[in-house]
Amino acid sequence: MKPALIAFAVLFLLPLGLSAARYKMNGGGEGWWAADRSSAGLLPRADRHRPAVVRVFAARTVRWRGIFAVHCWLVLKEDGAPRYTRYDYTAWGEPIRVNGFEPDGRWFGQVPEVIFAADGEAAAALIPQVRAAIESYAWRNHGDYRPWPGPNSNTFVAAVLHDAPGVHAALPPTAIGKDYPYDGRWLRWTQSRTGVRLTLGGYAGLTLAWVEGIEVNLLGAVAGLDLRRPAVKLPGLGRIGLPGRDGAGTASP
Repeated sequence: MKPALIAFAVLFLLPLGLSAARYKMNGGGEGWWAADRSSAGLLPRADRHRPAVVRVFAARTVRWRGIFAVHCWLVLKEDGAPRYTRYDYTAWGEPIRVNGFEPDGRWFGQVPEVIFAADGEAAAALIPQVRAAIESYAWRNHGDYRPWPGPNSNTFVAAVLHDAPGVHAALPPTAIGKDYPYDGRWLRWTQSRTGVRLTLGGYAGLTLAWVEGIEVNLLGAVAGLDLRRPAVKLPGLGRIGLPGRDGAGTASP
């Protein structure tokens, strides 16, 4: 038991403590009502960029929840479309919120990072898959949202990525809720379909995959290794190593 307790302290408790200290040092940010939600400049203007675009973004969540969690969302644009379409899954308003925020907007003050990017023909081929997965998402009724262990915003994005098989991407370890069994299956292929995931209701689980890497989930907190792009994955701190972006997107603002 002693080695197991030491491993738990080093891999789970210590990273969360360091993340909490970082949050404290940064001042915790503004209240949600005053926080900046403007564009972070991560996308080109849609009316000046003809090619199709697919993006998956993630940003630290509001206030203390940002110690350990990020919020993920999807952005699409068909070839020649004059505007982007953003999809979030939220606890207020319509569960699947369409264009409620700027496509690449700061999430209540937090600058997002790109998790997956595709442009041009690659994006055009993916968009029908992504839209079909969004339309078929089961947890789309009022009252379905649960912040922990899910289904939440990250469950929604993880489900779409899984049901759109052309998108080979891994959500960050801080995407709490990504391992929630949205379709009721406790053993399944990962989102990238390059490995398997065992999950016990989102409360605990194990992932073994080439794209997602090795992940151990305890109460939603994830620790593990990325072998494809060497990095460690730690609760609260996220990936430490090579960047985790997937896809072949080339668009720049």
